Amino acid sequence: MSFLSSTRFLRPARPVCLVSGLLTLSFAASANHGGPVSGGTQTVVVQGHYDNAVGTQDAASAGRIGQQLLKSRPAQRPGEVLEFVPGVIVTQHSGDGKANQYFLRGFNLDHGTDFATTVGGVPVNLPTHGHGHGYSDLNFLLPELVERIEYRKGPYFATVGDFAAAGSADIRYRLSLPAPVVQVSVGPDRYRRGLVAGSFAPTPGITLLGALESTGADGPWAVAQGLRKTNGLLTLSSGTRAQGWQVSAMGYSSRWTATDQVPQRLLDAGSLSTPSGTRPFGRFDSLDPTTGGQTRRASLSGEWHHDGAMGKTTLSAYAIDYELDLNSNFTYFQERPASGDQFKQTDSRQVVGASATHVFNHALGDFPARTLVGTQLRHDRIHVGLFDSVARVATATVREDLVRQSQASLFAQSSVELTDEFRVVLGLRADHIAARVNALSLPDNGGRASAWQVSPKLSLVYAVTPRTELYFNVGRGLHSNDARGMTAQFDPKTFAPVDRVQPLVPLTGAELGFRTEAIAGLQSSVTLWSLRSASELVYVGDAGATEASLGSRRRGVEFNNRWQPLPWFLLDADLAFSHARFRDGSRIPNAVDRVASVATTLKDLDGWTASLQWRYLGSGALIEDNSVRSVPSSTFNLRVTRNLAKNVALTLDVFNIFDRDVNDIQYFYESQLPGEAAPVADRHLHPAEPRSLRLTLQASF
Repeated sequence: MSFLSSTRFLRPARPVCLVSGLLTLSFAASANHGGPVSGGTQTVVVQGHYDNAVGTQDAASAGRIGQQLLKSRPAQRPGEVLEFVPGVIVTQHSGDGKANQYFLRGFNLDHGTDFATTVGGVPVNLPTHGHGHGYSDLNFLLPELVERIEYRKGPYFATVGDFAAAGSADIRYRLSLPAPVVQVSVGPDRYRRGLVAGSFAPTPGITLLGALESTGADGPWAVAQGLRKTNGLLTLSSGTRAQGWQVSAMGYSSRWTATDQVPQRLLDAGSLSTPSGTRPFGRFDSLDPTTGGQTRRASLSGEWHHDGAMGKTTLSAYAIDYELDLNSNFTYFQERPASGDQFKQTDSRQVVGASATHVFNHALGDFPARTLVGTQLRHDRIHVGLFDSVARVATATVREDLVRQSQASLFAQSSVELTDEFRVVLGLRADHIAARVNALSLPDNGGRASAWQVSPKLSLVYAVTPRTELYFNVGRGLHSNDARGMTAQFDPKTFAPVDRVQPLVPLTGAELGFRTEAIAGLQSSVTLWSLRSASELVYVGDAGATEASLGSRRRGVEFNNRWQPLPWFLLDADLAFSHARFRDGSRIPNAVDRVASVATTLKDLDGWTASLQWRYLGSGALIEDNSVRSVPSSTFNLRVTRNLAKNVALTLDVFNIFDRDVNDIQYFYESQLPGEAAPVADRHLHPAEPRSLRLTLQASF
């Protein structure tokens, strides 16, 4: 297949236009009007990360986040919604159109590998991706429409499989709004965002919800980011929790110019020497003003559920159409001194998938039990490529592949109540993966691969008191590898022989947890966890080859607290410590040792609400011998909201209040600058943005 066919101009997502038109009609017909929220209660009810979860969760590290908590803190990017999951830190290193960088439990999750995410029942992670296996781009997320996030960590749950080694999160959207909403945000560096959303009943018993977002931003970068994003959602739903259905269409498109990471030696010098002269160089400067890209994602999904005498059955299906054209340059002039080292990664795919679950109550001997059985199916048709490029124009093909990849699973999980205080949860999951790679640029790298894995799970839950539980969880999980690594025989750049990698890598995890609500107004949990992986093979999309490494072991402790002594005061504190090593005792690069988030919120004080958050990303080894470490990042964010009228509010968000020079990401590798005779090993960093303000006016009708 020709190169032009794989990098065709990304057309606007058709669902965005459809959503826009129908949303206009929905607002014109809407007759919904929201009423005031009652207040004055004397009872302090803590609705925290796990929503009074004693007795409702099977692990101390699992929980549910409600929309009231989601409204309490500012998010600089949509993906930062995942930071409400205790222990998760979300950053960015190459423009706001690219997937975020995620950290959890001693993992640098890169752009989403080992953290499985769904939005509205549609998976976000993309296997065998042009940039990185498991790529999880959440820039299409609409935070204002999120109803809840259900999260879990570790391989203890039969309902999740691939990409869930560190954890998983299901983000659910609302199906209706109490009133139409219009929101306008502005900020420095040409930041502007507009959102309109609303719902109405076109016929009795059916609800239509629509939302449309448009965002633009240049950022603090010397080369303006020029972000242009359009995003839309349309959902048709009917029924109740017992019986109903919903159909959703989502469309998203974005284009941007990226400022990639820069070497520390250049920042120390403060200037860059080029053949045309010497110029000052600062933290927000770029060494390649043409990096960046464009992407689009469109999906159609549906879900049906019925809860009756025989149990609850849920059926769902989805289809995704996706494209990415990404241009990056991390080594500058090391490989091609004359033209620069920019490279282009492309990904064009169509995805279809479905799932079915059935939950029913029964007896196991004399013991009451609840059992879930289910299946999940997914098929990806992928056209993926890696090319040398100059100013976003491809100049040579490194590799180009057509991939057909299918994943299927069967799972079952039973919760058995042995006594009023003690329950056992047994789970079993079987996963199968099959891939066929047609290597267009190097046929010998093509072929077929497949594998099975069966993963048992066990959880023990003991209620010490009605408000305190102990948990023990153990399970086997898996991590898939990029299909191109499963069939490759030669390195696409050097043509040296390489070993094929196994399709599925087993891992084993265990944790001991404690959760209590014994003190009125306080929810606390402590989790001690451990995770072992047979290998950490990674397909490096930037090089088109698999990077081998040893097996690994990780362990750590998490301490999460949510304290609400008064109806108007809330303190949320999440602390996590981890220890990550390869099997030979060496450090795992970019595995940070500590993360923390502490936020305090004052609510509804004479029309005012305020929240202050401390966010900490700790230090980690940048190379295996620990001789170079990253610098910790500590920032404070503020949100203040004033109700101007019954249905009008003004919100001020301040990010990085103290304007600290901190970094979103740090790496250690070789690069070569203009004028340097040879590559230099150095720390490379992407700075976090300086202090910035956003002002948002919201009105509902």
